[in-house]
Amino acid sequence: MTRNNGRNADGTFGQGNPGKPKGSRHRATQAILEMLDGEAEAIGRKAVEMALAGDGAALRLCLERIAPPRRDAPVTFTLPPMQSARDAAGAAAAVLGAVANGDLTPTEGAHIMALVEAYRRTLETTELEARVAALEWIDK
Repeated sequence: MTRNNGRNADGTFGQGNPGKPKGSRHRATQAILEMLDGEAEAIGRKAVEMALAGDGAALRLCLERIAPPRRDAPVTFTLPPMQSARDAAGAAAAVLGAVANGDLTPTEGAHIMALVEAYRRTLETTELEARVAALEWIDK
């Protein structure tokens, strides 16, 4: 059963009603954008003036726009090649050694270990598929 606004009793959109088009904006957002239209330069100038006057929040805002916080940075360290799932132990030891030596942060090490583990599972699955295929060929 659909209501007059095109929604089902549970609040989801009814069949044939996709909701708002992709990229459409909320009315409040549209109103604010219209109000700010043409004022970006003046607002930016005011934020810089406030930052230069010592306003900490304005200073932080300006700095975040100049140099946004780093999300990901490439890391370089020696990781032994992984040809089989068994090689994951050597890779894990290399990651732990790099963290212990300070070449990697603990967070970087954890992210790399997650990649090593995902790759190990991929190698393990590939090895298992090859074994099953070989057994099936023997049975024929």
